[in-house]
Amino acid sequence: MAFIANTPADQAEMLAAIGVAEIAELFADIPASLRLTRELNLPAPEAEPILLKNLKSLAARNISAGEAVVFLGAGTYDHYVPSVVGHILGRSEFYTAYTPYQAEISQGTLQAIYEYQTMICNLTGLDVSNASLYDGATAVVEAVLMATGATRRCKVVVSAGLNPEYRRVLATYCDFLDLQLVVGLLSEGEPSAEQLHDLVDEQTAAVIVQYPNFFGQIEAGIEQLAEVAHAKGALLICAANPIALGLLKPPGELGVDIACGEGQALGNRMAFGGPHLGYLACREQYLRRMPGRIVGATTDASGKRGYVLTLQAREQHIRRQKATSNICSNQALNALAATVYLSLLGPQGLAQVAEHSVQKAHYLYNQLLQIEGISPGLPGPFFHEFTVRVKANPEELFSRLVEYGILGPLPLARYYPELSDLVLFCVTEQRTKEELDYLVKVLGGLL
Repeated sequence: MAFIANTPADQAEMLAAIGVAEIAELFADIPASLRLTRELNLPAPEAEPILLKNLKSLAARNISAGEAVVFLGAGTYDHYVPSVVGHILGRSEFYTAYTPYQAEISQGTLQAIYEYQTMICNLTGLDVSNASLYDGATAVVEAVLMATGATRRCKVVVSAGLNPEYRRVLATYCDFLDLQLVVGLLSEGEPSAEQLHDLVDEQTAAVIVQYPNFFGQIEAGIEQLAEVAHAKGALLICAANPIALGLLKPPGELGVDIACGEGQALGNRMAFGGPHLGYLACREQYLRRMPGRIVGATTDASGKRGYVLTLQAREQHIRRQKATSNICSNQALNALAATVYLSLLGPQGLAQVAEHSVQKAHYLYNQLLQIEGISPGLPGPFFHEFTVRVKANPEELFSRLVEYGILGPLPLARYYPELSDLVLFCVTEQRTKEELDYLVKVLGGLL
C-alpha cells in the first residue's frame, strides 16, 4: 500500500474545507461511552529500517501456506491458481471498476459476469445464476431466504454434515427472522440424506445438504430426499464444492432446487480467509427471488450483441423493506477470477484437477491406515477430504506437525465435541507424492 503523508497542516486544511473545527467532531454520532479516551497503547515511533525488522520478526512467528505443506480444508482450499488469473484481475478496467450501473459503458464487466453466470449454470445443472455473493456461508443464507419467501414457511431442516460455520451464520439470521432451524443428528455411520426424511413436514420451507459434506463424504440419497421435500412442498438446497462438480453429477440432476456454496477454490487464493465469493444458482421459477445482480444478453437497435442488468430494481434501487436481500455488491473481481480459472481449464481441465485431488486423497488415506495409532473415521465414499481416528490428542498433534512445516489436519472437536478423536485431512492437486509420504513418515514418528 502506498504511503500518503497526513501532517497536522494537511489535517487542518481538510477540516477547513469541510467546515469542521477538529477531528473529534467527525465522531460526534458515536456515544461518548463507546469512545476511547486515552492514547493507543503503541510503542514509540521508530526509524523505518528498525520498524521493518520488528514487523518481520513478528510475522516470522506465523507459518504461511506458501511455506508449509497444507492438509487443511474445511471450506477453504489450497488449489493452484494460474498466474494469468492475477494478470487479468490486475488490469485497470477490472481492478478499478465499481459495480456496473451504466450498462452502456460497462460492457466488458457485464460480459465477464455473464460468462461467470453461464459457467456456474453449467457446473450446477441449473437454469440461472446470479453475479456472486460474499462467501459460502452468506450464499447458504440467501438460498434459505429465497426458499422461505417462495414457500411462506418458517422451518429449515439442515444436515449435520453442513459446514458448521455456515450453520452458525444461518443460525444468527434465523434467530432474528423468527425462522426455526432444525439440525439433523450426526451419525457415526455413513451420513445420509435419508436421516433428514422424518424431519420434513408441511411447515418445512427448505432442506439443506452439502455435497460432498463437511467430512468430505459424498452424500447418498439426495435424489430421494428431493422427492420427500417436494412431496411436502419444501425446496431442496445443496451447498456443493464446485471443484467436485468437475466429476460428480450436478445438483440439478439430483432434484436440487437451489445450489450454492463457496467458490474460493475457483481461482481465488486462500488469502487468510477472504475475500472469497459465494455462488448461487436455481431453477428458473425462482429467478425473481434471487438476490444480487443478474446479467442478461440481448441485441441493440443495430442487431449487435450487448449485455444488460436484468431485474436490477432489487436492492438499493428500491425501498429496503421491498428488497430481495441486503446484497448490493456482486463481488465482481472474485467472480472474474473464477471465470478466468474455469475458462483456462475448461471441462476437461477441471475434471483433471478433481481427479488428481481425489486420487491423492485416497492414496494418503490408505497410507495413513498403515500407521499404528490411526484407524478409519467416518465411513463412506469421499472426495478429497476424509476423517481418521487418532490415538494422540488432535490439538497437540496439530501443533507438533507445524514444527515439521505441516499444516493440518483439522481437529474435529473444534466443531463436533462428540468427534473428539477424529481429524479431517484435505488433499488437493497441489500435493506431491513426496509431500504425502513425508507426512506419513512424520506421523509415524509422532504416534
